[in-house]
Amino acid sequence: MVSKRRLSKSEDKESLTEDASNARKPPLSKKTKKSHVHNEVDENNNVFIKLLKTSGIILKTGENQNQLAVDQIVFQKKLFQTLRKHPSYPGIIEEFVSGLESYIEDQDSFRNCLLSCERLQDEEASMGTSYSKSLIKLLLGIDILQPAIIKTLFEKLPEFLFERVNSDGISMPRLIISQLKWLDRVVDGKDLTTKIMQLISIAPVYLQHDFITSLPEILGDSQHADVGKELSDLLTENTPLTVPILDVLSSLRLDPKLLSKVRQLMISKLSSVRLDDLPVIIKFILHSVTATDALEVISELREKLDLQHCILPSRLHASQSKMKNKGQTRSSGNQENSGQDCVFLLFDVIKSAVRYEKTISEAWIKAIERTAPMSEHKIFDLTMLLIIYSTNTQTKKCIERVLRNKIRSGCFQEELLQSTFYIHYFVLKDFCPSILSLAQNLLHSLDQSIILFGSLLYKYAFKFFDTYCQQEVISALVTHICSGNEAEVDIALDVLLELAVLNLSAMRMNAVFVKGILDYLDKMSPRQIRKLFYILSTLAFSNQHEGSNHIQDDMHLVVRKQLSSTIFKYKLIGIIGAVTMAGIMAADRSRSSSLTQGKADLSNEQYTQVTSLLQLVHSCSEQSPRASALYYDEFANLIQGGKLAPKALEWVGQTIFNDFQDAFVVDLHVVPEGEYPFPVKALYGLEEYSGVDGIAINLLPLLFYQDFATDVGRMTSQESDHKLVSPLCLPPYFRLLRLCVARQHNGNLEEIDGLLDCPIFLTDLEPGEKLESMSVKERSFMCSLIYLTLNWFREIVNAFCCQMSPEMKGKVLTRLKHIVELQKILEKYLAVTPDYVPPLATFELETVDVIPQTSTAVSAKIRKQGTIGGRKCKAGGNKTSSYDTFSKEDGSECDPTPSDRGHLEKESKKKEEKTVLLQNYAFFRELDMEVFSILHCGLVTKFILDSEMHTKATEVVQLQAPELLFLLEDLSYKVENMLTPSVARRVPFLKSKGNQNIGFSHLHQRSAQEIARCIVQLMTPMCNHLENIHNYFQCLAAENHGMVDGPGMQVQEYHLMSSCYQRILQIFHGLFAWSGFFQPENHNLLYLALEVLTNRLKQREPDQPLEELLSQSFHYLQNFHCSVPSFQSALYLLRLLMVILEKSTAPAQKKEKIASLARQFLCRLWPNGEKEKSSIPNDQLHALLGIYLEHTDSVLKAIEEIAGVGVPELINSSKDASSSTFPTLTRQTFVIFFRVMMGELEKTVKTIQAGTAADSQQIHEEKLLYWNMAVRDFSILINLIKVFDSRPVLHICLKYGRLFVEAFLKQCMPLLDFSFRKHREDVLSLLETFQLDTRLLHHLCGHSKGEEIISQNSQESAANESEDDTPSQVSKSKAVENGEDDEASDGEKDSDESDDDSD
Repeated sequence: MVSKRRLSKSEDKESLTEDASNARKPPLSKKTKKSHVHNEVDENNNVFIKLLKTSGIILKTGENQNQLAVDQIVFQKKLFQTLRKHPSYPGIIEEFVSGLESYIEDQDSFRNCLLSCERLQDEEASMGTSYSKSLIKLLLGIDILQPAIIKTLFEKLPEFLFERVNSDGISMPRLIISQLKWLDRVVDGKDLTTKIMQLISIAPVYLQHDFITSLPEILGDSQHADVGKELSDLLTENTPLTVPILDVLSSLRLDPKLLSKVRQLMISKLSSVRLDDLPVIIKFILHSVTATDALEVISELREKLDLQHCILPSRLHASQSKMKNKGQTRSSGNQENSGQDCVFLLFDVIKSAVRYEKTISEAWIKAIERTAPMSEHKIFDLTMLLIIYSTNTQTKKCIERVLRNKIRSGCFQEELLQSTFYIHYFVLKDFCPSILSLAQNLLHSLDQSIILFGSLLYKYAFKFFDTYCQQEVISALVTHICSGNEAEVDIALDVLLELAVLNLSAMRMNAVFVKGILDYLDKMSPRQIRKLFYILSTLAFSNQHEGSNHIQDDMHLVVRKQLSSTIFKYKLIGIIGAVTMAGIMAADRSRSSSLTQGKADLSNEQYTQVTSLLQLVHSCSEQSPRASALYYDEFANLIQGGKLAPKALEWVGQTIFNDFQDAFVVDLHVVPEGEYPFPVKALYGLEEYSGVDGIAINLLPLLFYQDFATDVGRMTSQESDHKLVSPLCLPPYFRLLRLCVARQHNGNLEEIDGLLDCPIFLTDLEPGEKLESMSVKERSFMCSLIYLTLNWFREIVNAFCCQMSPEMKGKVLTRLKHIVELQKILEKYLAVTPDYVPPLATFELETVDVIPQTSTAVSAKIRKQGTIGGRKCKAGGNKTSSYDTFSKEDGSECDPTPSDRGHLEKESKKKEEKTVLLQNYAFFRELDMEVFSILHCGLVTKFILDSEMHTKATEVVQLQAPELLFLLEDLSYKVENMLTPSVARRVPFLKSKGNQNIGFSHLHQRSAQEIARCIVQLMTPMCNHLENIHNYFQCLAAENHGMVDGPGMQVQEYHLMSSCYQRILQIFHGLFAWSGFFQPENHNLLYLALEVLTNRLKQREPDQPLEELLSQSFHYLQNFHCSVPSFQSALYLLRLLMVILEKSTAPAQKKEKIASLARQFLCRLWPNGEKEKSSIPNDQLHALLGIYLEHTDSVLKAIEEIAGVGVPELINSSKDASSSTFPTLTRQTFVIFFRVMMGELEKTVKTIQAGTAADSQQIHEEKLLYWNMAVRDFSILINLIKVFDSRPVLHICLKYGRLFVEAFLKQCMPLLDFSFRKHREDVLSLLETFQLDTRLLHHLCGHSKGEEIISQNSQESAANESEDDTPSQVSKSKAVENGEDDEASDGEKDSDESDDDSD
């Protein structure tokens, strides 16, 4: 600034006007110079004009700019000095201002004074600013003139307030106010503030906006507080000025209390403000937040902010986008666009705040997290979580945790997520990568509800986002599918299938990614392979499109390659893929094509393609019985889905009916002849046939020619007449037949009802005395025959269980009875055939690596002979398929490893092998869910007809206990497989993941909701059976004077009834423990289930509240406690009651009842099982005792009762006796009781809060009493080691003793310090007792070290560390009192003694 002034002084006396004009325009004419002089304002003795001209400003008239001949700073300094040195100062100032006022009376002159001056000085010579200020602005920069000039301006300004804008576009009020901006110094800021606020109060609205926004540029810091207060008052009076006022308040330095007041006002007005104002208001609120009030402000903002402002524009935009996708013209008005822009601005403000302000993002997360689960979450909550997750990387883990908790509690449902994407997709589409990353992390969860939410993120991202995002979604899903994680693969395939239905054209564009999954078929289960081929077939064949031709070609190539593969596993994959593809090609499009007249069925070309593909599958699989069986099962599943076109269904029906009859059905009167090892008889017929009408299933001859014909080396005439089919294919072939007939005749099976009662060609199956004399191969043959017969009957029951006629029901019950009888016979054969492996009944890929591919695992020599014979027969042209031939045929690819064989041989030596085989679902045909409708059957009257169809006799058939148990066991396995959480039944490490699903392939075609609904429908008959069994045990106890296992008890019947009792409770527990009940769509199902139980007690009342239903159901089930026949049933009853209690909002009332029941069960003498020892498994006793201690009012009193009463009774009794108070407490079960009591004691004391000096005396006394009881219990338990000194008990002592000592030091010692003065004796007594216990623990540690008990070493070292701290803490407590030196020395002595003991 100094250099500038010096330059100005040196050039002061030069003719700057001429120099500037010559420098800029050298050829300037004389005419131009004259015009300059002509436009000058005459002085007329006006001091104002004269002083200005002297200082360097030449005033001009008209539209010409005033001219500045010197630098602006020089002008201000000259004028200031001239005024100060004037003889009439300070009167000259008033005269100068009066001249200004008279000069600006002319509007043009005034306008010139407000506009910038024209600079005549050379720019290079001027060191001031590059722009020229107006005359008024220059005058305002002179302190002695500023107050008067400001007064003049404010007096002049009202003249222009209500005038229109000039033709040149200049607004005089705005121009006047602009003179006051950015002044170097304001002389009287308070006066200026008063004037401008008065002006704002009278100005029109459009000018008020400009005046207010100019305030920060006009006023100094000292006036901010006053202006802020006045603006806040104005804010309450004038709503249209909200935006400018908030803009200004954000720029001023204001008191936090004032900002808080304004912020609260704005939050209260959020529901009524205009959408255009919302971004500014939200910005002000967020920018005024501090760390202390952030959570409170964000919580209130979340409650008050109603997104109805932005729903309408975004919905219009969404609908317009949909119209655009359909090819229609999109039209958008200015109103919609402006609304959308406001929404964009709003979210930009929020994104900026959460990105750069950690306090705001954390507060927003906490506000959403603390929202009560019962209150309704808003769309805005989920949108904000997604925005914060995308913009702030540091909060990702926190947001994932909040999302998981909200999903688990049911706060975030599909409806909320769909609405979020529907309304705010234009905001969320910018965060597509982050949303996909979040979805990926959620899919890694173990919780099904969280996995489902992650899949919905993928679905709606694909639905609402652009093409690029759709491609990213497909890529992410393909990555999940190729990961190998079963849960991820399943859900990703489900999402792809939904997307194919949702937007087929978009999915076709990304088909190349989906086709890449075909390279990973080896790691996929049959169900997953089926889904994949369904997706690809849908893309290829649905809604014929030119772009899908290449997909069709690839599909045909893949399927043909797999079908022709010599590797058996790939052949099975080819069968699944081909049948699935045929199902899509031959789909029934009558519903979707209802508008096309008569064109819903297949065209001739499509019909030819479908039939040729199915014939190809048949020809490729007929050489292998298992491949054929899989083909029949896959085809049956396809027909059961009901999606096959009538033309294709008719062709299938004709083919199957004829082939089945030729392969398996023979005339009853023609008894097969041949050199069979056993006499052939027609058994298990339900009707008496006469003449030539009867038919039979030709089972034994087919099995014989498969297993024995290879040894005799010759073929009978019957074998050469027609092609023989493996009996392995009988059940799947029949399933395909009956489903086809049911589809063609609307469920009526009269056309094949002869198969229900027809006999089977077998032999006498009862082993009798001949069992020991049979050869190994004969016994294996009989086992295979029984297995095949069982599976035939199971498929018969599947087929005819839903037929309504009483005669049919009676026959189905009889077949069910045959199944139970045959299983008993099979047990006898399996007991003497240790190496036997049954024929498979399920034929999916999951059994390839699990089940050895042989039918009779006899000696290696016999297996070798069988396979060689099979080769010879095949070479001779015979197409008979045997298990041994099939085994050899596939053995090169699927033969089990030597380790598998060794494992199998080890298992065969176990006594439980027959049970394992009987419970392995790979060897039995799966029962359909419809079969359990038999549970509804009471007494069924069966009519026996004579040959003339007249009633010959009537027979009453009833569901007996063995058949009931058979059905309940199967149903409980299905409930466990479908409704039990995957975490609870996780497969152990290195075990095959497919093992648990073998035998449930038909079940997995239904959803968990469908299965749960079926169980609810079966609850009424199961309650009937439960009550009947309850009455049975009540009567049994009455007959035996209160003893259920009295001398008159029938052991077998008792165990049957007990097993049925347990299975029903197990099914009920599986149903009510199903996590799906927490989902809103399944709430009605829960109500139905609870109503079934409630209606057993009282008549049905409509619209009962959930709490009432839960209470009544709890009361109903509780009534069964007196008749519980076994300990296992008692545990299931308690778990069932606990599950129902979890769904209640007030569980405390029923908690005591559960504890009471658990104690009754612990105090009951249970009947012994089949083994000589107790029938109570250790894990179940552990669980029930844990339930008792968790639910009782006082854990310490319960532990003291067991340890102080029950254990002494056990010690004083004989060796094999039990405690009289607790009969379940024996010497064998003591370690279970001891472990649970020590664990619960340690857990209980950890929950006691450490005492503080601020607590009241009453609280100190209560806690001291509690710790007294805890230490007494601990002392009793620890001292039991002197009687029960086994290693498990010692390990428990060291483990939980260490934890108890740690809890004592952390939580009890501070309490003792506070209580020592007033409760001296109690504290000293407690410390002495505890110190004795720690000495005992030291002794145990030394003992375990001396005995070199390795398993205790870790616990012993940790226990030593904890116990070494105890004496010093005790000494400090004893020495708290002044003058207690003797007690302190005693403490030190005790400490030394303890150390000596530990040494």
